[in-house]
Amino acid sequence: MTPRIIFRNKEHEVKQGMTVRKALQKLDIDPDSVLITRNGELITDDEIIQDDEVIKLVPVISGGG
Repeated sequence: MTPRIIFRNKEHEVKQGMTVRKALQKLDIDPDSVLITRNGELITDDEIIQDDEVIKLVPVISGGG
């Protein structure tokens, strides 16, 4: 099965063997604007995407007064 990245309730199929950072660049998502999780665990953007994986992205929210 093809690996997928889920961001804002949309699924994007990606190629296995590439880094998460490269996949995010292809999807036009800034890696510094999201937290990257796999199986509920935080991972870094230099991780290699494996077959059948589901990677979920959580937007980083900042703000202040």
